[in-house]
Formats: sequence, structure tokens, C-alpha cells
Amino acid sequence: MADRGLALRGPRSLLRQIREAMAGGGPAQARLDMVVRIIAASMVAEVCSIYLRRASGDMELFATEGLKPEAVHVTRLRPGEGLVGEIVRLGRPLNLSDAPQHPRFAYRPETGEDPYHAFLGVPLLRGGRTVGVLVVQNRTSRHYEEDEVEDLQTISMVLAEMVAGGELMGQEELKDIELAPHRPERLKGARFADGLAFGTAVLHDAPVAPERLLSENPAAEEARLHAAVEVLRAQIDEMLEGHHLSGIPYEVLETYKMFAHDRGWNRALDEAVRSGLTAEAAVERVRGEQRARFAQARDGYIRERLHDLEDLADRLLRILMGETPGGRALPENAILVARNLGPADLLEYDRTRLKGLLLEEGSTASHASIVARALGIPCVGRLEGLRDRISEGDPVIVDAETGEALLRPRADVVEAFKARAALRAQRRAEFAKLRDTPALTRDGARITLLMNAGLAVDLDNLEETGAEGIGLFRTEFQFMVSEELPRLKAQTELYAKVLEAAGGRPVTFRTLDLGGDKVLPYMQAEREDNPALGWRAVRMGLDRPALLRMQLRALISAAGGRELRIMFPLVATVDEFRAARAMVEQEVAWAQRRGRPAPDPLRVGAMIEAPSLVWHLDALLPLTDFVSVGTNDLMQYMFAADRGNPRVSDRYDPLSPPALRALAAIQAACAETGTSVSVCGEVAGRPLEAFALVAIGFERLSMPPAGAGPVKRMILSLDREAASRGVHTLLRSPASSIRNEIETLARKLNVAL
Repeated sequence: MADRGLALRGPRSLLRQIREAMAGGGPAQARLDMVVRIIAASMVAEVCSIYLRRASGDMELFATEGLKPEAVHVTRLRPGEGLVGEIVRLGRPLNLSDAPQHPRFAYRPETGEDPYHAFLGVPLLRGGRTVGVLVVQNRTSRHYEEDEVEDLQTISMVLAEMVAGGELMGQEELKDIELAPHRPERLKGARFADGLAFGTAVLHDAPVAPERLLSENPAAEEARLHAAVEVLRAQIDEMLEGHHLSGIPYEVLETYKMFAHDRGWNRALDEAVRSGLTAEAAVERVRGEQRARFAQARDGYIRERLHDLEDLADRLLRILMGETPGGRALPENAILVARNLGPADLLEYDRTRLKGLLLEEGSTASHASIVARALGIPCVGRLEGLRDRISEGDPVIVDAETGEALLRPRADVVEAFKARAALRAQRRAEFAKLRDTPALTRDGARITLLMNAGLAVDLDNLEETGAEGIGLFRTEFQFMVSEELPRLKAQTELYAKVLEAAGGRPVTFRTLDLGGDKVLPYMQAEREDNPALGWRAVRMGLDRPALLRMQLRALISAAGGRELRIMFPLVATVDEFRAARAMVEQEVAWAQRRGRPAPDPLRVGAMIEAPSLVWHLDALLPLTDFVSVGTNDLMQYMFAADRGNPRVSDRYDPLSPPALRALAAIQAACAETGTSVSVCGEVAGRPLEAFALVAIGFERLSMPPAGAGPVKRMILSLDREAASRGVHTLLRSPASSIRNEIETLARKLNVAL
């Protein structure tokens, strides 16, 4: 068609004209007026208007060519009002041949738009949020063609970045424009890892930098895009073929495959890149459009599909940019923001700069949360709508004491936060003074405090906490952060380093606890409907004896004749423990035949995590040198509540009669046989829960490093006999939780919580 000037020339020439016009300077309004004149001329449109979103949510007419100039900064449309409001609501273009006939049309006489029928409006999207609307209009009734819509979308994407960057408007004019959320907000979530942090938001799925939006060679960019999509499809197909332990459920992989081959998604990407965007910008534009379109959805299934699409886009962007998540440089005090995060993703970031973590989803028992606690990184999760309310570079407070995130806090809030942080630092200093004080209750009971670990960086905390050893070393973390299976030498070196750092203090190495929510990209596993109850932990080791024997060989070699404590996870039957212990003895014999020293002493234990063992301790305990209670898994199996599922993980309380009765039964059985027993779940590191554990008889607690000081302070203030009488009385309660009653008892006994 003769009147489709822009579609014939492509948007690059128009964008070049806009940038050249901007280089001339002048008042902000004059620059905006020039922009709409250029777009109108290029589109052969009689009207071109730009509306921007005020902080109130109103859409204000900021510039126009064709409507009455006196309407600029006068015409405002309330949220959802008129065709402009409809575009904001839908998050996508609106193409009408006769706009006044549309039911949402709102006539404003001051604009003088009576004679115009054809209407095309596209949202100005930034970070998935509609920050403005770009409109063209013509007198003649007609539908704008698909190419024209695509071109106007490309222009709107770049315009949004130009406005945000101050190229079209000064900072004074931008003051009240809602280009991104800028008002202070407080989001309530759940505390995953204790602590306080203040810093700069870093999005795990970082947006494409403005300077990488436009391409010089659309054909080359299209080729790059197609190559990246093929790599993405190959990755998904490879994961599906063997269902690699990739951290993604099988059903999600099937959804990914469907989306990766979806014609609509691929067509949208192709059209975006052909319009003059880089491959990365094309992915970002399509992702932004999808996010804006689905963000209004109330249906949980639809919103979950949006998450799948965003994850797919993130993967495609990383392929295009050749980056790992942690490959990006972080600011000095980075607060990482993500929908969810695997432990390996978290560990790829520079921990010296990473000060806090905010998650839209997750659970307290997820391994990202466990790693955050191990690294001492405050973490708050289940922050609904987080990513739509935060932008890269926003100042953020992570309040993992109250389970809140404060976005763009006011100056007085920051000052109050700093005062709290100072008090917390003072409290840590007080805990540090207790480092060398034995953990004795007021009535003389000796409690052994140990530390959970799993990374080389954890070893620095051993001296600082005053822990008497490592009660749980999670050996799988070395496997989870590696790009390939760690070989015998690498495993031996790590275990030897741990033993050296312990300086003669006991270290309990838990053999590989893989499967379930702990996954490796380089190992294959068959699809399982319920991985938490499936092929994992010691079951995997017994079925893959080469893998377990290599680890046992590394442990024996690293011990070099010193004491070695080996513990097997998720033992569900006595026969499993017999088989695992026999494997240890075979490896010791193998080492001795080659003239290598056997560990002295060698102690082999089991983790009590499966409820089945609670009623078979009479058969198990005589075979073990020690046992440890893994409360994280024991509780999830007792209450049939997946600890990684936020919908059900909070439905039980470890401070409930059934949970505490089970723990008391384990402690009593161990006391009767003289078997050493410890608790190494997360509850051991929380003062109130630790109070209950000590009251029912446990004398060995292993916890995250941050828990050592608070728990020791609690123990030093505790009269164990009085606590025991009170808690055992509460165990007979018919209530589903006795948390409040236990806290009341502790305060009555003047226990420091």
C-alpha cells in the first residue's frame, strides 16, 4: 500500500531520525513534540500521541501531532478508562477500524479527535510493565496491517528506554512518571534465612542493556536467534530423553518443549528481530509482552504458564549472551531477586558482594534456603508479585527477622534499619564472647553444639562459632556446584581439607544425598512421579555402587589413619544399613591390602529420616556407632507434606505433640542402648526449638553457623530439669501445635530466646 511508508522502510530509519533530532537538544516538550511529528510522518498518520503513566495510575497526554495542542498535560485518563486504559489493561496492541464504536471509547472534547476513526495503540513496555501508550490515528476507517503493528511495537520498546534514560525528557519532567515502581513498598513473605541486609537490587533474569537493543544487521541477528533456539531445543530434548537430573520436573520439561516449538512464540521472536532488534532485545520484547498480558490473570494455571515462558526466555537469553547467572558483575552490596533459585545458581554469584536474597517463591526447607543459611545470607521468600514491583538498581532492605522486603525505603526507614543492624551486630559480638564458653545448662547438663556444613567456605565459620565439630557435612554440595562428576582426587582433596580445618574435632560426613530436590545436570534418572519418595540418597548409592564406593574410597584416603565418621542418609530399612556398612568395610579392606592405613577409629552411622526406623530402632541401633535425626525429612514424611512445596510445607509444626513424641522416642531408645544421637535438622539452630530438644533429652545439636550463638545463650540460661518436666507435660496435649505453650514455659523459666 502506498500509505505504509514506515512499514516499507522499516523502523530503523525512523529511530535514526528520532536520535538525530534528539541530538539537537532544546526543551523536553519540544523534543517530545518533534518525536510525534516524525512518527506521524513516517506512519502516514494524521495523529500520533504519546501517553505516559503518572504515579497515580492515570495516563496523561504528553505530546501529540494532530490533536489539539491545548489538550497536552490536560487530558488524563483514569486507570482502565478509554481505549488507552484498555491497552494498559490488556498489555497488548489495540487495532480498530472505527474507534468511536468500541464500547471502551471515551470521548474527550478538548482533544478534537471527533473525525478520526482508524486507531492503533501499542503499550510502552518496560520490564513487563505498561508505562505508557503510543497511538496513531487516521480519518479513514481501516485496520492497520500486521507489519505496521510490529513496527510500532518496536518503536514503542525503544521509546520506553529513551524516556527512562532521560533522552526525551529531563529528570524534572520524569519525577512523577511511573516508568517503574518508585514509591516505597513493604512486601510480607516468609523468613528463609535469618539476618538483615540493605543494598541494591540485582535481577536474576537481568534485562537487556539499552545499548544492545538495535541491530546493524537484522539477517545476522535472525541467524543468531535461530541458532540459539536450536541449542535450546536440543537441551530440552536431551533432558527429556533421559530426564536428566536437571532440577526441573518432567512435566515442566514437556511444557518447555511445547513452548520451544510453538509457532506463535517463534513467529513473535522472528518478527521482533526482523524489525531491527537484536536477538536479545527480541527475546526481551516478547517476554515483556507475555508478562504484561498474563500479569492480570487470576487463574493460577495461566500464571504458572507465564513462569514457564519466562524461564524459557531466561534460558534463551543466556544461550545468546553466553553467560551463566553468576557470570555478571555485582555491585558492592547486591540483593539478588529471583522467582526461585537452585543452590547451584546461588553459589555461582560472588558471595563477597551478595548480601541478601529475595524470592517470589521457594520454601524454608529448599536447598537454596539451606545454602543461604550456610553462607549467612539473609533470605526472604514467598514475596508475591515481587518481580513486577522491583527494578534493577532499586534500593532494598531484606528483613529476614520479620520476613519482609522493603522496596525503595524512605530515608527514615533506612536510618531505623541501620540502628537495628547495629544492635544485631552488637548481639553478634555478645555471642562471640560466648565462643569458648562450654554449653552448660544452669543445672550442669553438658550440651554439645556442632555445625552443619557442605562447602569449603563453611570451614571459616568453625572457629568463629566455637562449634565442637561438624555434625553434618553435606558431601553432595560439591557435586551440585560442579559442571561434571567430581573425580576421586577432587573428592579426596576436599575431605582432607575439611578434616584439617576441623583440627582434630569430629567431622561427620554424610554420603551423597542426591535425588528429590537435589539434582545434578550430568547424571541421568528415570522420570518419577514423586521424587521425594523415590530413587534418592542411600538407595541411589546402593544401586550405583561404583559412585558410592568411589566416595567411600575418597573418605578413607582423606582420613589417612585418623578418625572417620561416615553417615548414610535416608535409611528406611535395617537391611539398607547393613548393605551400606558392608560396603564401607569392603573399602577399608581394599585400602589395607594396598598398605594404606585404615581409619582409626572408624564410626559408621545412620540418619533417622524415614518414620519406618522409628519403630525398628531395636534392630538398627546395635548395628550403628551413632545416629543422627534429620528433622527436615523426618517431618515431611511424618506429616506427608513436601517440604519444598510452599502450599503444604507450613501445615505442620515441629513443635507439635506427634513430632516431639517421635523425637522423644528416638532419644529414649538411644539412651537405653547407649547410642550417641544428635539432631542435625534446621530446628536445632533455632533457640525455641532447641529448648524443646534439650528438654526431651537430646545433648548433641548440629546447626547452621548462625544458630550457634543464640542457641548457646539459650542453653546457658536453661534449667534443664524444670524444662523437661514442663515439656513432657505438654506432650500429652491434644492440640496440633504447642509452640505457644512451649514459648510461654520458656519465658516463665527466664530462658533467653
